[in-house]
Amino acid sequence: MTATLQAPPKTRRLIFPFTAIVGQEEMKLALILNVIDPKIGGVMIMGDRGTGKSTTIRALADLLPEIEVVADDPFNSDPYDPDLMSDRVREQLEKQIPLQIVKKKVPMVDLPLGATEDRVCGTIDIEKALSEGVKAFEPGLLAKANRGILYVDEVNLLDDHLVDVLLDSAASGWNTVEREGISIRHPARFVLVGSGNPEEGELRPQLLDRFGLHAEIHTVKEPALRVQIVEQRSEFDSNPQKFCEKYQPEQEALQEKIINAQKLLPQVEIDYDLRIKISEVCSALDVDGLRGDIVTNRAAKALAAFEGRTTVTVDDIRRVITLALRHRLRKDPLESIESGYKVEKAFSRVFGLEVLQEN
Repeated sequence: MTATLQAPPKTRRLIFPFTAIVGQEEMKLALILNVIDPKIGGVMIMGDRGTGKSTTIRALADLLPEIEVVADDPFNSDPYDPDLMSDRVREQLEKQIPLQIVKKKVPMVDLPLGATEDRVCGTIDIEKALSEGVKAFEPGLLAKANRGILYVDEVNLLDDHLVDVLLDSAASGWNTVEREGISIRHPARFVLVGSGNPEEGELRPQLLDRFGLHAEIHTVKEPALRVQIVEQRSEFDSNPQKFCEKYQPEQEALQEKIINAQKLLPQVEIDYDLRIKISEVCSALDVDGLRGDIVTNRAAKALAAFEGRTTVTVDDIRRVITLALRHRLRKDPLESIESGYKVEKAFSRVFGLEVLQEN
């Protein structure tokens, strides 16, 4: 009698747990806020090499709860929200054809630096369209990323035209491909996360402004923390299963907190006086356009929801305003003051916190 081999219980590759990541609070907060409210507009993470940018983003995608999608649909169509459905799924609903619904992990798509526009946006097979009279569309990375996270490492080295395409899709929630008079569009609502190293060049200001939040991360300097990070990494590498199980309760608690925040978000309010003060800060810093005001409001509401509150406080604004504005300030090559410090100073002045500290 031959013994039958049992399949391993967990075949999915294990990811380093989000709650096990030491430090880098600014980056973690910016990512969580974008997951709670994707309309914040993504996050740009700038910092030194080897500071765990990719690890943190993959860990966040792995932490998120599974989503319901229409089976065999290349766009991860939402079975209940028409704005997140492909045309084919919408037609099925109109004809009252029942949808087959399955659950899957939130997609996390890596955009390689050498990607072409066709690979990103998808392609239309003109020959098939002309000979068979059907719209033959080969979906690209934007289709895969719908309702998920699209991660671009070294975004400052990516072709400006491609960055434009990504930001347009992220802002509108749709991707349109046109060729030879044939046009196809599909939902492409995702959290855009870009990372880069400032030494390798800055992103153009008009592109940088399109990212909702901007987190700066630095190499951990404290020796004790550095040792803790190294030990955690080797512990994970030697036994990933055991390490993940150790952090499972924390992972589940954070996941629950994010789900509750997403539900609570529509009820969160921000006082008119606070909205006026946010705009005063933007005005004092000479921020172009209104994107800074909008993102600060959204991020403050998301933070209040994350902490289980329905009213935004001054402290919520203080914690997000630097993330929302530091990359929107005009660069003065002769000025040595860090942009984050300028935002904090303007915030304290407008909100009258300097006076409180002096007394």
